[in-house]
Amino acid sequence: MAKQRGLLIILSGPSGVGKGTVRAAVFDDENCDYVYSISATTRKSRPGEQDGVDYHFMSRQEFEALIDQEALLEYAEYVGNYYGTPLASIERHLEEGRDVFLEIEVQGARKVREKMPEGIFIFLAPPSFKELETRLTDRGTDSDDVIRERMLKAKKEVAMMEAYDYVVVNDEVPVAVRKINAIIDCEHLKADRVVDRLLSDIADYFVEEGEDK
Repeated sequence: MAKQRGLLIILSGPSGVGKGTVRAAVFDDENCDYVYSISATTRKSRPGEQDGVDYHFMSRQEFEALIDQEALLEYAEYVGNYYGTPLASIERHLEEGRDVFLEIEVQGARKVREKMPEGIFIFLAPPSFKELETRLTDRGTDSDDVIRERMLKAKKEVAMMEAYDYVVVNDEVPVAVRKINAIIDCEHLKADRVVDRLLSDIADYFVEEGEDK
């Protein structure tokens, strides 16, 4: 039977909602078989982040060279820094039947939707805006002005939830992870992903049996 093409899974949401924490929890599961597409960024690394693990950290000049080479699936500038998704390995993994998991900003998700509308778009939402502000403040990496800027940006981003296929509220990380995995399992069972492959297998069987009329 022909191999099913992998799914492109896009996890997105406002800054501070916990995208990185939820993504890490998804991949901590020993049964996880997704490929994580590591984004590139020009922002400085935060404590505990590793180059090539959390992000590909690079200079603005290096990032703009990738733009010129059309080597990014998407990119966006957010709060003074570039974020983008290197394209090279994504299509290869999808053709191999691997599910590719992206964790990206809302601007980037919009651009991916334009180029690859077949992707599975999941919006990670905060349980409340007050909680979002608390998470941004507790992170301790941004000034009050930057936090204010991020909150105003988040207001616009949350208003775009309807453009996504699914919305998962990140109240408790393990619950959010279970919901994301359930979404992906269900997507693999959709008829339009399965029917052609099964019908092709049936046709091949009857050809082999000499009953292909």
